[in-house]
Amino acid sequence: MIRSLFVLFFSSLILPGCAAVEPSPSGKIRIMTFNLEDVRTDDLLREDHPRLRAAARIIQRLRPDILLLNEIAYDQEGVPGFEHGMTPGGNGLRFAESFLAVSQGPDLDPLRYTAFMSPSNTGRASGYDLDHDGNAVTEYPEPPPAADDGAPARQTAEGRAYGNDSWGFGTFPGQYAMALLVLEGLDLLTDEVRTFRHFLWRDLPDGRRPTDPESGDFWYDDEVWDRFPLSSKSHWDVPVRLPGGAVIHVLASHPTPAAFDGPERRNKLRNRAEIKFWSDYISGAEFITDDRGMAGGLDAGASFVIMGDLNADPDEGSAVDDPIGTFLLSNEAVNSGFTPVADSAGLAAFPDLDPDDTAGWGMRVDYVLPSADIEILGGMIVRPIPDNPDRVSDHFPVYLDLRVGGS
Repeated sequence: MIRSLFVLFFSSLILPGCAAVEPSPSGKIRIMTFNLEDVRTDDLLREDHPRLRAAARIIQRLRPDILLLNEIAYDQEGVPGFEHGMTPGGNGLRFAESFLAVSQGPDLDPLRYTAFMSPSNTGRASGYDLDHDGNAVTEYPEPPPAADDGAPARQTAEGRAYGNDSWGFGTFPGQYAMALLVLEGLDLLTDEVRTFRHFLWRDLPDGRRPTDPESGDFWYDDEVWDRFPLSSKSHWDVPVRLPGGAVIHVLASHPTPAAFDGPERRNKLRNRAEIKFWSDYISGAEFITDDRGMAGGLDAGASFVIMGDLNADPDEGSAVDDPIGTFLLSNEAVNSGFTPVADSAGLAAFPDLDPDDTAGWGMRVDYVLPSADIEILGGMIVRPIPDNPDRVSDHFPVYLDLRVGGS
């Protein structure tokens, strides 16, 4: 099986006149995940963008050391907003430089981050009729722009048709990708990064190939199944060295929602498989191969944090066989003894939500799950309240304060 080499974008941000913010000398590290909801290159090129300025205000208040952003587009040739001379994969750094490195309000100090992005399967045309609507859509229509107030653009029927036939849903290539931001003073070990964008769904044991219950036939025939990637975006292992010398592996992903399919459950089963991947990876599974052809899972004893919008709730929703509980929360290698919840003000502001719901539509889907050797000092789901009313997404930021051995 031939694995293509992946291309990484990584840059260090050095801004004259911007006060550096050092990691905590106490050894505490704050790790946060935040789904920004469909941020595109055009948005990031607009430095007065109201929604992104609001997002930056939230981040500058919370001041995470490590920050995963979900639903920030991977910018590349031929997609909206990408201009000649740009370096592909620059949107993470662009957000850090244009918004986080600039104070967004009184008493809000700038933050300086390094940034990592790599390509995503979202909006990557498969050439097949994956949704069985009778058409294999291979060209994406020009997506509508965001609203003047910065609200995300609405999807069109034509855009959804393209996305449904892509290897990961996206109405254009790179939509809904990820970026990892690491505070200056921490060392992002780019030479040791592993990505798994090309790992095949079929190669995951008990990956559960979708089946049409009426005909009994596989939903994806052999030709499609032999090419189908597991990741709807990508799976990343990004090692970060902390000031005391300890290394924590950031295991980042954004599985497809367990929804928007039919009785074949193609998205629900893929969601389950994408979450199961991490259980196998942290157990050191030898069958896993990364995008550079290196085999094997995480080294035994390595500290890690599994994080991102995993699109599954352990208590409710349509996920298959509770993959969060089955593969992660009950995993002895994971410290799941602390569940972040909203504070009293956040509970009062959203009385219809459960305390642990991380999305405004009423589910716990965003996670920061450290390894069992990491001490959890606290954490929270941060919901907008009257004193801090910024609401930029249909998700809320979630953070944990951790102490990693040797940090």
